[in-house]
Amino acid sequence: MPIAVLTLELRIEGAHSLKDKRQVLRSLKDKLRSSFNVSVAELEQTDLWQRATIGVVSISGSRDYLSGLMQQVERAATRIANDNGAEVTDSFVEMD
Repeated sequence: MPIAVLTLELRIEGAHSLKDKRQVLRSLKDKLRSSFNVSVAELEQTDLWQRATIGVVSISGSRDYLSGLMQQVERAATRIANDNGAEVTDSFVEMD
């Protein structure tokens, strides 16, 4: 069964504390989970205020479906991040 992993690197310029960072990340994670029914977690750099790495994972019987889903999630994440004062600086998808 195919598994897709989308990794998003974020820069949060407006974050001046971990609380600011968590607020942006919580909004992003909650919206992606509810909109796309995917698993979302912060992966690295948990103690840095202005940078974050988010992982998004989904499983399906179809690689084509997963590819399209990850493209949609990436576009939505970029929009949500921009609305919350963050920027997606890098992203990549892995399929197994």
